[in-house]
Amino acid sequence: MRIVSLCPSLTELAFDLGRGEELVGITDYCVHPAEKVGAIEKVGGTKTPKIARIVELRPDVVLLNEEENRVEDAEALAAAGVRTHASFPRDVQGTAEMVRSIGEALGRAEAAEAIARDIEARAARVRAAAVGRRAVAFAYLIWRKPWMAVNRDTFAHALLAQAGGTNVFADRAERYPTFELQDLESSRPDLVLLGTEPYPFQEKHAEEIALATGIARERFRIADGEYLSWHGSRTPAGIDYAEKLIAGARQARSDGA
Repeated sequence: MRIVSLCPSLTELAFDLGRGEELVGITDYCVHPAEKVGAIEKVGGTKTPKIARIVELRPDVVLLNEEENRVEDAEALAAAGVRTHASFPRDVQGTAEMVRSIGEALGRAEAAEAIARDIEARAARVRAAAVGRRAVAFAYLIWRKPWMAVNRDTFAHALLAQAGGTNVFADRAERYPTFELQDLESSRPDLVLLGTEPYPFQEKHAEEIALATGIARERFRIADGEYLSWHGSRTPAGIDYAEKLIAGARQARSDGA
């Protein structure tokens, strides 16, 4: 089978399903597994794929994500007679279903089922553990200039919410709403998460926001954006990671931070 992946998390999933050696094209942003992706031809970015070259590679399937990739590129591939598989999970159960669907498309249903069941089992454990625990008000920031966060219709929200988090920007109309720092201050979050992608937040940005808002510096955490936004075979670890972030903030609040 010849496979092209135009989404980093799906490239990683293809490897974990045992099809990595059959990838003939990936994006410039496909970085995992680091020791293996270097040998695979790069066919552009997630939003700037080299359609003509992808067609020349004669893939049996091109893996797409409906948020990461553009509709016009999917349509161009389809017009060229290239089979595509598009997915867009917004929560944990949707991710398990996506894994099963891609497993079917790649002829790796058994391996996919194992990953999907792991996702479902960990999610059930985390939800059960959160019952009766104090909710943790959080904001998950993804961009600076302008400041941007996530609302409830996002994968990151789903991971953190099932662990007992309450998103202070959950009800914003945009999936990735812009906000002013005074909005963050007035929301009184217990936890402010600064993602490492797409904007590469660092500790200096936590200092900046804490100084501007008066929110205690101890409430800020740099959060691994791959664990909180990549859906696929990284999701089981992402579920556990989100739980630790929420549990840590809950404990800190109990200790008076």
